[in-house]
Amino acid sequence: MTLPLEHLAAPAPDGSFSGIWPITARRVDGELTIGGVTASDLVAQFGSPLYVIDEADMRARAGAWKAAIDESFGELAGGEVYYAGKAFLSVAVARWMGELGLCIDTCSEGELRTALAAGVPGAKIGLHGNNKSRAEIELALEAGVGHVVVDSLAELALVEAVAGERNQTAPIVLRVTTGIHAGGHEYISTAHEDQKFGLSISTGGALRAAEEALAAPHLELVGLHSHIGSQILTLDAFTEAAKAILDLRAQIAATYDVAVPEIDFGGGYAIRYTVLDDVPPSAVTYAAALAGAVTTHVTETGLAAPKVSIEPGRSIAGPAGITIYTVGTIKSVELDDGSRRYVSVDGGMSDNVRPALYGADYTATLASREPLDENVRSRVVGKHCESGDIVVKDVALTASL
Repeated sequence: MTLPLEHLAAPAPDGSFSGIWPITARRVDGELTIGGVTASDLVAQFGSPLYVIDEADMRARAGAWKAAIDESFGELAGGEVYYAGKAFLSVAVARWMGELGLCIDTCSEGELRTALAAGVPGAKIGLHGNNKSRAEIELALEAGVGHVVVDSLAELALVEAVAGERNQTAPIVLRVTTGIHAGGHEYISTAHEDQKFGLSISTGGALRAAEEALAAPHLELVGLHSHIGSQILTLDAFTEAAKAILDLRAQIAATYDVAVPEIDFGGGYAIRYTVLDDVPPSAVTYAAALAGAVTTHVTETGLAAPKVSIEPGRSIAGPAGITIYTVGTIKSVELDDGSRRYVSVDGGMSDNVRPALYGADYTATLASREPLDENVRSRVVGKHCESGDIVVKDVALTASL
């Protein structure tokens, strides 16, 4: 039997339980509603496929992260939450985050301009990315961003050159590779050595970058950054990576007599996509674990505590969003282990490439009316001429779609 949406929605958006459906998702007279608006009304007004964001859910989750960081790091050197714009960014979303006191992490000129268009002050924006263009760096410096996350020695030289031409000092954060391998798939694990991101701690590249940054006349080394992957469920990966980057901070202090003032522990906090997924730790639990690592670092080294930042993205945007499709062709195929029904919708990999790219799982439900009859083994597929154009690989959906 199909579970009611009330069962799947988070009973509270404080991170204690990460629900699959947005917190305002309900069935009213059998039909799915988000924020009190029916799915059919949304499709009638905007068409489909249609992304729908529950503002109440997204605001609540962002607020929960801000409260968790404030509570865990308030007695240390404080902290910031950078909403990872790559998860989902629009002018409205950037404005919501700014109103809640969050900063915005951007990874492209488009994301940076979106945050600025929302009225987010430059000082509350970070510019990320492994291949920033000269134009992106110039825009960031013009906007007075809080920091530019530098990803390589080549980029370090480029930021120095651009800042010098403008007679500015660029605040930079070095993205380092800790060697901690975490995440649900190789393509979203970003801290192992053989990949495009970051400056390696183990090879000495990170320490060399720190030396060059400290010597550069137009750079200010304000922080160190680590991002180890995405969709991470365990605390151990975060605490191990935290220890590695904090040890680097101690090494820089011992070598160059400089205590780097900020540490950014990145993002990657998991959410649930199906009822079979594990429930991830809460925002409070994640924050407390990171605070514990910082406290140990301070005790063991005698250095002042760094200001801390994190970059949650999917854990704020993911549960708040759904996609509404319209069903078209339906067919069944006979297999050795029974039949499977293919349910074709009016979108697919053009609006969500994640299942085809790295096997991401989702769930689905009938939105236009209550699913009352027996469920059938189904696969929701898109309309594109690719056999890998799958939206939901396996899901039990009502027989009468």
